[in-house]
Amino acid sequence: MAITLGIITTITTLARLIFKRFFSASETLTLDDILIIGALLMHISCTTINVEGLAAHGLGKDIWTLSPNELKTFVFFFYIIENHFFLEITLAKLSLLLFYLNIFPDKFIRRLIWGTALVILLLGIASTFVIIFQCAPVQYFWTQYDGHSTGHCLDINAFAWCNAALNIATDIWMLGIPLSQIRKLKLHWKKKLGAAFMFLTGLFVTVAAILRMQSLVHFADSSNPTWDQLIVAFWCTIEVNVGIICTCLPTFRLILLRLFPHVFSTGTKHSNSYVRSSDRRSGPSSITGKKGYQLSELESTTELNSSYTGSQPLYID
Repeated sequence: MAITLGIITTITTLARLIFKRFFSASETLTLDDILIIGALLMHISCTTINVEGLAAHGLGKDIWTLSPNELKTFVFFFYIIENHFFLEITLAKLSLLLFYLNIFPDKFIRRLIWGTALVILLLGIASTFVIIFQCAPVQYFWTQYDGHSTGHCLDINAFAWCNAALNIATDIWMLGIPLSQIRKLKLHWKKKLGAAFMFLTGLFVTVAAILRMQSLVHFADSSNPTWDQLIVAFWCTIEVNVGIICTCLPTFRLILLRLFPHVFSTGTKHSNSYVRSSDRRSGPSSITGKKGYQLSELESTTELNSSYTGSQPLYID
């Protein structure tokens, strides 16, 4: 499953990056794209460790069927993948929040988004710090099973529960920000519904986070960690992959518009389904200072900007 989801996530992210770099109006990558590149690189590394590190050294097997060296190697890779997980989640969330900044011009909402981004960043840094130094000495995390190493570790189960709860809370909060603005849009109800549906795809991430939290019941006090951590790894894998995919979904609206303009365009005779190449360089700037697609192209995503303010369509990637 990790390989399959990893391939889908990689293809989705690369499609987004290729489109924005070579086929968007600005033909450039912005900060949200840079962050998703970081998340993708971490994800590729995480998938490799998941398959070659965890699965190859006992994940899903009973602990008593493994040699001490296999168990030590398994726990070492689990330690590495824990750090990857928090970094991936943080980068994906920050990328999505920066995308929000391109949608909502309202000063209060933008301050709210920046505040949320700061909370996400600090939470990510704190979580990574705790995971790295959860044991003293650090290597005691993976040497504690060899029978002669000494050290101590934090109550990582309590941390895991707390972190999962905070992740779920921030997921719901990040869903609430755009959904709270839907009612203010000067759009046909069908387009409002489409906008709401796009943002609600983020619920899949929240559901995965809740199920991951439920799987943490025996996370730290398990007597059979290689078996019990299988379900934790399962939901972590789904949460990270779905999170990155959902972050890339808005760009897919543009890709589908370009490939199938008659199917996915609902523009009127006064607006084209996409900006002609001759018009790309002459359009007004977006709120980020870049030139790009008309908001009417994205309908349920970037059209939010112009319909929210009631102004003429802005331009945005």
